Amino acid sequence: MSAPAPPTRETIVAFLGDIFARLGDTEYLGEPVTMAQHMLQGASIAETKGLGDEIVVAALLHDIGHFTSEFGTYSPEDTEDRHHEDAGARVLAPFLPPVVIDCVRHHVAAKRYLCATRPEYFRRLSAASVHSLSLQGGPMSDEEVAEFERNPHLEAIVQVRYLDEAGKKPDMQTPGFAHFAPIVQRLVDAHCAGGNR
Repeated sequence: MSAPAPPTRETIVAFLGDIFARLGDTEYLGEPVTMAQHMLQGASIAETKGLGDEIVVAALLHDIGHFTSEFGTYSPEDTEDRHHEDAGARVLAPFLPPVVIDCVRHHVAAKRYLCATRPEYFRRLSAASVHSLSLQGGPMSDEEVAEFERNPHLEAIVQVRYLDEAGKKPDMQTPGFAHFAPIVQRLVDAHCAGGNR
């Protein structure tokens, strides 16, 4: 049996939609929502706040690496990090602009950054998020904070991190992936038309 063909500009949105359809009901890391609910909530909040297509799509896809990682999905029993942020960034990088990829790649680091720079942020974390923080290295050191703050997309990354924490409401109703698919496709087309693939 041959491996499935890698996604292209024409198929990436369907590829992502298929992940939501097949795997979206997966439990989200010990939280009271599924993986799909979590990501759709973040995207819906971003859209409602008028944060722009790039933030909406980054919030929608920030955890897609939980489904595409060769290391498998996170479990509350884990004793080491699975680096889902890197797996997600690798899949999306050919198709979406750098700001979206940076939000996906660095949303875990953003939690470590905010815990180091904004003490009130740590108090907002769920028990599952506190556990994963310990696996991910804990709050950043001063040197790591200084390096992280050099990222030109810092503001967007932090926005997506806050949306990540907000998307954990068991009773929140959202549109499905199909609602956001045209926004994703618009960003894919613009990025790829720029000679990026």
